[in-house]
Amino acid sequence: MTEAASVTTFVMGARLPWPDDAPILAEQGPFEAGVVHDEGLRHVCSIRRISSLGATLRGKLTKAAGEEIAVELATGHRHAAIIDWIEGGEAGIRFKQPVDVLALINRKLVSQAAERRAMPRVEIRCSAFVKKGEEFLPVMLRNISAGGVQVEGEALPAQGTFVSIFIDGIIVPPGEIAWRKDKLAGIELLEELSWTSIMPWVRQMVRSGLE
Repeated sequence: MTEAASVTTFVMGARLPWPDDAPILAEQGPFEAGVVHDEGLRHVCSIRRISSLGATLRGKLTKAAGEEIAVELATGHRHAAIIDWIEGGEAGIRFKQPVDVLALINRKLVSQAAERRAMPRVEIRCSAFVKKGEEFLPVMLRNISAGGVQVEGEALPAQGTFVSIFIDGIIVPPGEIAWRKDKLAGIELLEELSWTSIMPWVRQMVRSGLE
C-alpha cells in the first residue's frame, strides 16, 4: 500500500504561517511529524504549517500561551519556541531563532525513494496567469506542489474547467480546476511537476526576495 503524501505546507518568506485564510481541504493530514520537548517529556506532534518564524502544531501540549517549549524537527535539530496561541486542538508557536525551511524541504525530499521523490506543498506568492480558452486571467499564486497549485483571483473558472497555468521562471503542465471557493481555486495538474523543476525555482524566488 502506498503511503499517503504529507499535506504539510512549507511557508516561504520571513512571516508567520498564520492566519490561514485558505480552506483546509485535507484537514486530517497526514502531516509532517515533530517532537515537543517539555520539561524532560517528549510529545509527538503534527506540523500542519511551518515557516522560518513559526509553526502550527497539532498534538499534546501541557503549557499555555506565552510559555516556552522546544520543538524537534525532521532535521533532528531542536528549536526553542514560545507558544503564541492555542485554539481548536492547534497551537501556533514562534521560533526564538529563524528555521531554515529550505533545509527541511531538502530533508523531506532525500527521505523519499528516488523514483517516488515528490515536492511537498510550498506556500509562495507571485503573480501568474490562468488561461481558459483564449482568455488570460491574472491571478496570485498561493502555493505549489508536485500535484497542483492554488491560485487567487477574480472571476476564476468553474470547478471541472481545464486550464493552462503560466508562472514566470517555471513551466507548469495544464490542469483542471479541482475546487473553487470565492476568490480561491485549486488546480490539479494533469502531469506531476518534478521536484527538480520546483526546487530551483523556489530557491531563486527566495534569493530574489519575490516571495
